[in-house]
Amino acid sequence: MELAKDIKDKLNFIPNHVRIVAATKYVEAEDMKKLFSLGIHQFGENRVDSFLRKYEALKDEDVCWHFIGHLQTNKAKQVLSKIDVLHSLDSLKLAGLIENYRDTPLDCFIEVNINQEESKDGIAIENCEEFLRNVLNYSKVHVVGLMMMTTKDSTKEEKRIQFSKLNQLMQEMNARLKLDMKELSMGMSDDYMEAIAAGATTVRLGRMLWCQEN
Repeated sequence: MELAKDIKDKLNFIPNHVRIVAATKYVEAEDMKKLFSLGIHQFGENRVDSFLRKYEALKDEDVCWHFIGHLQTNKAKQVLSKIDVLHSLDSLKLAGLIENYRDTPLDCFIEVNINQEESKDGIAIENCEEFLRNVLNYSKVHVVGLMMMTTKDSTKEEKRIQFSKLNQLMQEMNARLKLDMKELSMGMSDDYMEAIAAGATTVRLGRMLWCQEN
């Protein structure tokens, strides 16, 4: 798989304070190395088996590993000691496993089901405050911010509204619980510019990084 020909131009529009996580679900380890030339060393995986294979293949490289998909608790033990950031903390059971299997605190995003979709994972908005209060009791869970997915087929304006809603929720939680969350993981290849405009500090980019077959 080859890098997109216009990738440098696209990346130039992303502010320096925004972290780029390459979503590499369909990319193998050897091709992932091509991203090093762009200064991208942060990779996001959403399947345990794929992550473990690539982790082993790239163990000698300077890689920061993000797990960005739903992490099933029965597979968490295989992953939690190896990743640097978890984008999908959505249950106290998973928080307990982090507490058990980590030697050091793990940076975590709370996944929020911002659009109340039954088909999506994440904490409901109305449960976010209680969930955060409980998670604060786990010393190995370091909550850095919130994460979300937009609804399918949303317009750019609808996505901008959804992203802004997550930003507002983070500010509300910071005020109510006297927290200092600063990170928002939101935005992918189709909508990263809208996400950045709404306050995203991490974008998860996949398809836009690569040449697309006709």
